[in-house]
Amino acid sequence: MTSQDYATRLRDFRRAGVYHEPHGDGAAVLAAAEEDGYAAFSVDLKSAGDKDQLLAAIAAAAQFPDWFGRNWDALADCLGDLSWRPAEGYVFLLQHCDGIHGRAEADFVTAIQVFSEAADEWRGQGVPFWCFVDMQADGIAWLPLV
Repeated sequence: MTSQDYATRLRDFRRAGVYHEPHGDGAAVLAAAEEDGYAAFSVDLKSAGDKDQLLAAIAAAAQFPDWFGRNWDALADCLGDLSWRPAEGYVFLLQHCDGIHGRAEADFVTAIQVFSEAADEWRGQGVPFWCFVDMQADGIAWLPLV
């Protein structure tokens, strides 16, 4: 898909949520998000090996406030209140997820669930909140494709 295709898709907040992005279109997703006036966060999980590193990578990429407590509740709180980064919508691109999925699968799945719950909350407010998971298809068949 092109950046323009993604830009059109990202505007439909009713479809916002967590999606599997197996196409390597990360650059197009981020360009589309910026084109739409969204805050875009690219989270590189290549070297994340456990829950602490996973949360640290997300927090660093999104520039979470100092009060971020580095636990699941704090992740949910920060994703549900992005007031330090006001925007028309939000896009998270979780890149290189195969490693963390293999090393800490339960934590990875929990993180995806937290992102999904945040997307549901934002959708209820009419705000697009997207999370794209860059990963091979094995093990995440439950995520819809873009």
